[in-house]
Amino acid sequence: MKHAHSAAATTPALLPGLRYYLYLTAFTTGAVIMVVEILGAKMLSPFVGTSHFVWTAQIAVTLVALACGYYAGGWLADRARRLDGIYWAIAAAGTYLGISIKLVEPVAFWCLEFNLAVGTLLASMVLFFVPLALLAMTGPFLIRFVTASLSAVGGSVGRLTAIGTLGSFAGTMLIGYVMIPLLANPPAMFATALALLVVSAAYFLFTPRRGAMSLPLLAGVTVGILTLPELLGPPRHTRMVERFRGNSHFGQLLVLDRPDGSCRYYLNDNLIQNTYAPETRQSVSTFTYMLSGLARAYTTNLHDVLCIGLGVGIVPSEFAREGARVDVVEINPAVVPVARRFFDFDPGRVSLYLGDGRHYLNRCSRQYDTVILDAFLGDSSPSHLMTREAFAAIRRVLRPGGTLVINSFADATPGQDFFAASLGKTLRAVFPGVRLHSNSDGAIFFVATDRPHPEFVRPPDFSQVHPDVRLPTERAFNNRLEVPSEHGLVLTDDYNPVEFYDAHHRENIRRELARAARFL
Repeated sequence: MKHAHSAAATTPALLPGLRYYLYLTAFTTGAVIMVVEILGAKMLSPFVGTSHFVWTAQIAVTLVALACGYYAGGWLADRARRLDGIYWAIAAAGTYLGISIKLVEPVAFWCLEFNLAVGTLLASMVLFFVPLALLAMTGPFLIRFVTASLSAVGGSVGRLTAIGTLGSFAGTMLIGYVMIPLLANPPAMFATALALLVVSAAYFLFTPRRGAMSLPLLAGVTVGILTLPELLGPPRHTRMVERFRGNSHFGQLLVLDRPDGSCRYYLNDNLIQNTYAPETRQSVSTFTYMLSGLARAYTTNLHDVLCIGLGVGIVPSEFAREGARVDVVEINPAVVPVARRFFDFDPGRVSLYLGDGRHYLNRCSRQYDTVILDAFLGDSSPSHLMTREAFAAIRRVLRPGGTLVINSFADATPGQDFFAASLGKTLRAVFPGVRLHSNSDGAIFFVATDRPHPEFVRPPDFSQVHPDVRLPTERAFNNRLEVPSEHGLVLTDDYNPVEFYDAHHRENIRRELARAARFL
């Protein structure tokens, strides 16, 4: 007890106003920790996706870094006589985060050589462990210097914890509602790093040891030199003409043109989602023709169409041009102006609903002749749209004889066909008839209907298919698959382990798409 009292007695008196600056420091570091946790996952998502493996790795690294930082900070705080050390740590964290902007791509591509769980854990560790641990060290230091006596420890811990938690709340709101929608990932991380450098430099500026502030300022200049070319320099896609780049709640959106203008690419988180010929206003991707063509081939009447997933508007526009009434549900509002500006999508020709597909289905009272399910989060379909309950909701809005057409990345190879087998088995738990078609690009198209033995009610028309993809489109219509149902299970809202069992296949897709986009 005497030792504790003597320790408290040696706590240096705080300068006027310094106590409030320490509270501001706790608030800022709490905010930055949450920004880094969320923004870090967003920066990695173009390379490793947004599956639960990615978020598990990011959260795990954050928690381990905080634990190490708290422990190290407590040990150092008991031995420190001045606050300078913690502000050096804050400056170092800001510098590291600034440099991480340049490291994300090479680290992420290196980690693609590992399986998804290990790779994402390694990437998060390399990029974010050190700055998060340095920031966590501030907590014990601040408690040590704010506490005037042993009897005030409880109040000091409570206040600083509350202030840091409020900072975390503010950081979460800032990254979720301001930075991600309005800023690309590199400028957002640069602003975060700059905030830490400013907090550190201001401390040294307003303390008697003003000369010591040169190091945080030098660190800031170094970060600026390293990262500003990344932020202000030319686009990295040197083989293409960049038409648009913008962030959204669901990844970075990118539009690229070939130099001769013959083809336009739409990318979401660096993954090619669609291709388009601006001169002829045609898709150059097989799957767009499969979605609309399979609906026509298997459905008697096509008066009312529901598209869950806008893409860039090519499929809904095609149905609308043919005279159908088209409803479109799209979860990402940032896609709409991109589709209108660069892919000739006319929102006035369809009824557009911004929101989640399941939410729309649960409230829907309309009836449709076909439902096109073309929703993707990067390299995979949202799992909550691929369950027995989701398919039951879709069947409820389909008229008798109506069809559900699904675009999916699935592997039919024995031993790798868990997702394809499970999706087919789940569909058969709801629909009497299911057919599978496959193209050469690794996509499998599922057609489900209330007819036990669905067959074409009209022959497919290939006259409007772009010449570059006409042959693979014809092959996909003729290529029917049979995937053994016993290789999968019925997916439900309560149990849907597809991300785990299909991880290897999704890793390969992500790896191939990311590498392909790298050379555009």
